[in-house]
Amino acid sequence: MSSERPLPRPKCRSLMGVRVVGTGKYVPDMVVGNDHLHARLGFDSDWIVKRTGILERRHAAPHQATSDLCVEAATDLFAKTGLTAADCDLLVLGTFTPDMSFPSTACLVQDRIGLIGPAIEVEAACAGFMYALITAAAYVKAGVSDRALVIGGDTNSRVLNPDDIKTYPLFGDGAGAVFVERGRPDQGILAYSMGSEGSGGSLLQREACGSRFPPTPALIAAGKHFMYMDGRAVFRWAVDILCDTIQDVLQAAGLSTGDVDLYVAHQANIRIINAAIDVLNIPRTKVFNNLEKYGNTSAGSIPIALDEAAAEGRLKPGQYVLLSGFGAGLAWGTAVLRW
Repeated sequence: MSSERPLPRPKCRSLMGVRVVGTGKYVPDMVVGNDHLHARLGFDSDWIVKRTGILERRHAAPHQATSDLCVEAATDLFAKTGLTAADCDLLVLGTFTPDMSFPSTACLVQDRIGLIGPAIEVEAACAGFMYALITAAAYVKAGVSDRALVIGGDTNSRVLNPDDIKTYPLFGDGAGAVFVERGRPDQGILAYSMGSEGSGGSLLQREACGSRFPPTPALIAAGKHFMYMDGRAVFRWAVDILCDTIQDVLQAAGLSTGDVDLYVAHQANIRIINAAIDVLNIPRTKVFNNLEKYGNTSAGSIPIALDEAAAEGRLKPGQYVLLSGFGAGLAWGTAVLRW
């Protein structure tokens, strides 16, 4: 990826006449605190907190896979809204840690919850939920779906190298879910920026176990089946893209930073979030964070945060809510919604 930023970004667009309804989440029972990582792997607990803001994260049990987390998140959404899979006609699921190459995790979840309709899987890493949300909103806007179930979930603990002291502590497992359905003309996504910079793909990747490099004993021995991240480069890009696209969507929507009631950024690293909002002079009281409890849950990050924000009474009808996801690809999705 060229270091001469900013690169051109796709134009912002809008998807009005839709609304996000309900929230649900699931995080595994296994809590992995920093002290546990220090005792088991020798990681520096103070370094983790100072560099990331993470105190603990959740890891899936041995019998759990991404589809299990997603089903639980959907079940929680159903319980909180009184709706069921019978009330949906589309599933859009974002993940980059599928149960297997095929069938898709979306199809596995569709079968288990009994949804009648297409099941689409979106792979945009930590931007996966935003890609799934915008895709579902486009289907509803086009009139080819009445109510879509949108899920983001990842089981990052299965693709992390426990010997990588700079990456292993950052990630956790979890999933979240929402509905997208038709809304009033003034509801929906006032503006969104969705794009990619594939030239930076090598900065955050899992090189082996695909069609380019099928798994071999040599690749496994070299750890190529684990996630690799150039932390410093990704950090710089993430701060830039978060700042830039927040400004882009607000300008396209005719809003200022002060008009937004709640900011929910991808929970990657507290230093990324704080660096961006400080540049934009956004009060930290308007920014929702739960990073300290869960770490980076990738596609699960934003919907889990939305569910907890809703539980705290911070999502009210008519409010402006800004969501932003960014990660491997490199890919991003930022949107400002009228809730």
